[in-house]
Order: sequence, then structure tokens, then C-alpha cells
Amino acid sequence: MFNIAVAQSGGPTAAINASLTGVFNGAEQNPEVDEIYGAENGIEGILGDRLFNLRNILTDEHDKQLLITTPSTILGSCRFKLKDYHEDETDYLKIVDTFNRHNIKAFFYIGGNDSMDTVMKLHSYFTENNIDIKVVGVPKTIDNDVTETDHTPGFGSAAKYVAASLQEIIRDSRVYSIPSVTIVEIMGRDAGWLAASSCVLRANGEPAPHMIYLPEGEFSPEKFLNDVKQAQLRYKAVIVAVSEGISAGNSSEFSSELTDAFGHKYNSGIGKWLEKFTAAHIGCKVRSIELNVMQRCSSHIASLTDLTEAERIGREAVKAALEYGESGVMMAFRRISNNPYRVEIVPSDITKVANQEKKFPREWINPEGNNVTVDALNYFLPLIQGEPVLEYKNGIPVHFRLNQ
Repeated sequence: MFNIAVAQSGGPTAAINASLTGVFNGAEQNPEVDEIYGAENGIEGILGDRLFNLRNILTDEHDKQLLITTPSTILGSCRFKLKDYHEDETDYLKIVDTFNRHNIKAFFYIGGNDSMDTVMKLHSYFTENNIDIKVVGVPKTIDNDVTETDHTPGFGSAAKYVAASLQEIIRDSRVYSIPSVTIVEIMGRDAGWLAASSCVLRANGEPAPHMIYLPEGEFSPEKFLNDVKQAQLRYKAVIVAVSEGISAGNSSEFSSELTDAFGHKYNSGIGKWLEKFTAAHIGCKVRSIELNVMQRCSSHIASLTDLTEAERIGREAVKAALEYGESGVMMAFRRISNNPYRVEIVPSDITKVANQEKKFPREWINPEGNNVTVDALNYFLPLIQGEPVLEYKNGIPVHFRLNQ
């Protein structure tokens, strides 16, 4: 008998707890696993030996089902970058000490590109030092920019929220007789997947958003202005979706010199900048809306497909490590078909994932650089399908809370 540990890292999503539940379910089904530990605040919890026994927390099927539909990370998160162990192995020795003290033989890390850096470094260190501890990554991010996987748990629910919010913004903007321009800023630091996903409204006959701008395309404020003017010839209320990562030339009003532990800059304010720029050149009502953190954890409109796949990929991670001996891998989706929608889950070499970034395909951006093609629509639509059954109390969805 041995124990396993699981931790969550990076930005929260509506599906990351579903993957945690999947890891728990997979471990519960393995007769060799004794205790199932959850680490507080990602790898920092391993370093500080702050572990929860999840068997004492998830005590029945109701708990597990409630956790699946609860957004964010119940174990807490972190943005901690391990040093190169060839230069300083202090943290690695602490991690090994924690694992040995609790007889942990497999570690599952749920996170994005940067979290996979931790998986890669731990696996490399364990291999080089003949330490028999399996390390497997479970992907998550709303940005959908993790490589080697068709899509990432958390993205489908965020895309569904973005589309539903934009549809409500469209309804709101059309009630007045005066012309208007509404610019909606959507998350996506360097990759435009989430902003691009707003195109799914076309499937229901909605022409808006009339323009979509992504970091992968060429962007010019002057061309943007001309695009808006052309759209105004046809639409009274023009709706524009912009990714937070687009660049408006030399302007620094929406950039930041602050960075996270992995060196990524914090973006802020492209929507507001474009609002001021557009208002100064077009004589009509202009407003900007930043969806901000609501995109990440809006479980009230989560995608059932997303939650189901997130739980499934967590279970498959445990199977890969404990039944097939996999380590130094991240579990990944491979799309088999769009219609009917089918995927398989396979292990992918962690060195092809860590610190990498999957960009939105340039061939899915129209020649004008202000919208996306039908290929993007066909890719996105299966990921937002289905609605989970939520538990309500006093008219409000109930969430699983570790700390009351």
C-alpha cells in the first residue's frame, strides 16, 4: 500500500475541481492506494508539508458531485517556479522529504503551461536521483494555450460564459435608437482562443460580435477605426470582441511592467484604450466592458462537456501513473471527430508542454484580420455543449467549501 498526492496551481477555472475529483475517483478505485492527500496552495503546500487527507473531506457521492460543479481551486493555488536543481536542490530535498514522510509514490499536478514546468523538473530530478515517485500533469486553463492537447479543461466553460455574456450585451446595446460601439475585452494574454470563441453565437444566427481581434493577427488602431466605420454602415449597435493581448502599436497605456513568477506581464486596459481612441474619432456613444475574472469561475453557466472531460482526464492521469507506470507526462485530449464529437485521452511528453504556448491558428483568422473562419466555429461548438445540474439553496448555487 502507498499514498498519492494532488495539487492545483495557476489561475482558477470552473473545471479544475472536476479534475481534482477525477484524481480522487481514480485513486479510490485503485486497491493499492491508501491515503489520498491534497496539498494546500500547489507545490508550496508540498514544500511546507501542508497536506489534507481528502478521504476525510470527500466522504460521499454528494460531496464529490458538488465539488465537480464548484468553481476555483478548493485546495488553493500558487504561482511558484522551482529553481534549476543543478543550481539549487534545496526545494527538491524538501519535496522528497515530504513525499517520503507520507509514503507518497505518485504526485498529480493540475495546472497550465507553467505548472507543467514543475512536473518536468520534478520528474527529471527524481529520474536522475533514482527516486521512484511518479509525476503526472493534468492540464487546465481558460486560455486554451496548453500545447499537445486539442483543448484544455476550463476553456469550454469560460467560452460558454463569454458567449452568453456577449449575447446579453448585444441585447442591451440594441434598445436605443442612437448608434453605438461596444468593445468587450476578453482574457487571453498571448493567445486569442477565448476571444475567438465568441464566434459561436453565429450558430444561433447572431451576426455579432461584428469584429474579433486576436494577438495572433495584425492589429492597427487606424484599421480598427476603419473597420468600425464600415460596420456602422450596416449595424446601429456595433459589437467588438478584443483579446486583452492585442497590441496597439507604441501605446503603453494598457501594459504593465509587473510580472508573475514565470516572467509573464500583466495586461490591463486595451478595451478602455480603444474606447477612448474610438470616441475621439467617431461621434457616437462608445463604451468598453472588461469581463475580467468572471470569465474564469462562472460555474452557473458551465459546459457539461467541459466538466465531464475534466473529471475523466483526472481519472486517466491516475490510471496512467499507477497502472501503466507513466511519469514525466501530461494527459492530453486527441480529437477524433467533430460530428459526432469524440476525443481520446493520451499521455504526452512533458518536455513538449512545459513553458510552451499554443497559439490560435493564423489560418482560422479571416484575410481582413478582424474575424475568424468557420473552422474556428466548428472547433469551438462541441466544447460548450450541455448544462450540469446544479444544487441550489435560497435561490443561489451551492458550492463545496473546504474552509467554512
